[in-house]
Amino acid sequence: MNEADKDKARDRKIAENEAERQTTGDVRVSTWAIAIFVCLSLAGWVFMHR
Repeated sequence: MNEADKDKARDRKIAENEAERQTTGDVRVSTWAIAIFVCLSLAGWVFMHR
């Protein structure tokens, strides 16, 4: 394996790791957004039914 092939393999591995990290971050943000929406919806429902 020459130097160019090693660099390409390394770059591919870095890209895979970055994609995984991005997916994890997206899931975390989505989970928080859903949780906040549920809390605000519940609070609104309670306020409207007092």
